[in-house]
Amino acid sequence: MTDAQVLSEGSPELDDAWVRALARERWGIEGELRALTGERDRNYLLAPPGGGARFMLKISHPAESALVADFQTQALLHLAAADPQLPVQRIVPASSGEPSFLCDPGDGLPRVARLFSYLPGLPLPEAPRTPRQQKNLARMLARLDLALRDFDHPAGELALPWDIQRADSVRGLLAHIADPERRALAEGALDRFERDAKPRLAVLPAQPIHNDFNIYNVLVDPADTERIAGILDFGDMVRAPAIDDLAVAAAYQVGTGDDPLADIAPFVAAYHGVRPLLAAEVELLFTLITARLVMVVAISGWRAARHPENAAYLLRNNPLSWARLAACERVGAEAATAVFRRACGLHMEA
Repeated sequence: MTDAQVLSEGSPELDDAWVRALARERWGIEGELRALTGERDRNYLLAPPGGGARFMLKISHPAESALVADFQTQALLHLAAADPQLPVQRIVPASSGEPSFLCDPGDGLPRVARLFSYLPGLPLPEAPRTPRQQKNLARMLARLDLALRDFDHPAGELALPWDIQRADSVRGLLAHIADPERRALAEGALDRFERDAKPRLAVLPAQPIHNDFNIYNVLVDPADTERIAGILDFGDMVRAPAIDDLAVAAAYQVGTGDDPLADIAPFVAAYHGVRPLLAAEVELLFTLITARLVMVVAISGWRAARHPENAAYLLRNNPLSWARLAACERVGAEAATAVFRRACGLHMEA
């Protein structure tokens, strides 16, 4: 599997009758079938008649290898044992006992099929935002990273899309940005990543990370919207410096006004309170945040141009990400790093 295959190819549509038959034959489940949104895979909500537990059926992109899918499967099985109270989906084995298997809808393109428990909850973007909720979100991410630190899988070393370690790989996509000011903004952030961060990433603590802890992948309790009730979508997992997970999450907390780091500082501090950050991690955090923002605008814009039918979903974070990137550059790396040091109670190194 290459970046181009997974990022540029839309996942072929599947016949609903075939999907229903798959659920019935392999898991013994029948009921209402509803397609869910997804960046690459085909996802379906299965609701048994008369109520009861609901499930999410995931049919992977045909360009995604079984090894990569198994990475996500094994991670969820590991989390169920390492921290059973983490609000993540559980793998539902097929009737044969397999956690996943290859299937072919008839086009000669095998895909990995898996069934997950369906997590109830309110999508975080639809909930009121509060400082306590934000801190709970950061603590939940730190807890997830702690639970994953003893997990390993051969697919973790594969080159995958959305890996901040490879942020500079999107540089070629910047040529398609029509606005010269925006293009220069993105190029400057990638220049800083290549100069200041990339040479130092290899010495930081590394492990499998979620790698897409954005607000669209989080559920809260409808009765208590400050409580994190669900963590979704492990489809972008990769082995990387653990600080990258915080950088991804923090990129979605950046403000666009005069003080864009006002919300990030307590977010970083809350994460640090559960999984203490090294000074070397804090030093690179701002550069990793802006690199992630560049990846969002570059990859989503490129993909949307090739798949206009899915453009609304692909571009949902694009305008805000540009505004966030511009706001970050107004602050600058040195000032932002000083903010993060203070938030974590770290003294400035000489």
